[in-house]
Amino acid sequence: MAKRIASGPQFVRYFGPVIEALKALGGSGRPAEVRDSIAAKEKVSEVEQNETLQSGESRFSNQVAWARFYLVKAGYLDSSTKGVWSLTEKGRTATLNHEQSIAIFKDIHQTFNVESVIPVPEVKISDVDDSVAPEEEDHRTALMQLLRKLPPAGFERLCQRLLRESGFERVTVTGKSGDGGIDGIGILQMNPFVSFKVLFQCKRYVGAVTVSQVRDFRGAMMGRADKGIILTTGTFTADAHAEAVRDGVPPIELVEGEKLIDMFESLELGLKPKKAYDINHEFFEDFN
Repeated sequence: MAKRIASGPQFVRYFGPVIEALKALGGSGRPAEVRDSIAAKEKVSEVEQNETLQSGESRFSNQVAWARFYLVKAGYLDSSTKGVWSLTEKGRTATLNHEQSIAIFKDIHQTFNVESVIPVPEVKISDVDDSVAPEEEDHRTALMQLLRKLPPAGFERLCQRLLRESGFERVTVTGKSGDGGIDGIGILQMNPFVSFKVLFQCKRYVGAVTVSQVRDFRGAMMGRADKGIILTTGTFTADAHAEAVRDGVPPIELVEGEKLIDMFESLELGLKPKKAYDINHEFFEDFN
């Protein structure tokens, strides 16, 4: 792992790469796309991507999340609540070097009311790298914590329900050990004439699923299904994403934590929707 930057925490090195990754993605992207782009361009090894904090969360993912948090506060990224990161006009024209990134970090850090903004006590600059990046979407954070606390069998049954709600038929949890990591099977009926047999694996993780785990799952499903799905509350390394869509082998759909939460939201599964309003002050100006 890289050495700590003397004038700031390690995640500051990702300020520029986050902006450049979003530019390469057309101005916006999901967190997994941004991480994969950074990992490829900055040559972040799979070993480093799979390092974890004391909380069990991927250190690399957490550092990128911290970078995004500061860039939002500095006005370079939009504070989207839909799981998509996007550049502001300021971000689209920015190219940050290390010195500029350090200056942004120090400027934003000094403005914090630490106790209310960063949910860890007495955070110092040198400690930020080892704390979990704050989330702005409360229900998403709470749901993820709930999913990670489920027992393995409960998470498998929940994934079964999610697949059923998504249109899969005859979804069965095998519950067998020593079956190459295969947790269940289902049928996806595309139309009256075409259907696909799908095997799935459930990983209640906080860290990153590695390329070797994706290969092991594919080995277990070879000759048994047309497609595979791995669902996790964690993330996948960039190499795992590449392996999942490698030519000449059955494809594997990777559903990481953020996408998992998106699916619960779109299906309103286990979530009660709320309707909220913001006042349009410009409308009322005409009546003053």
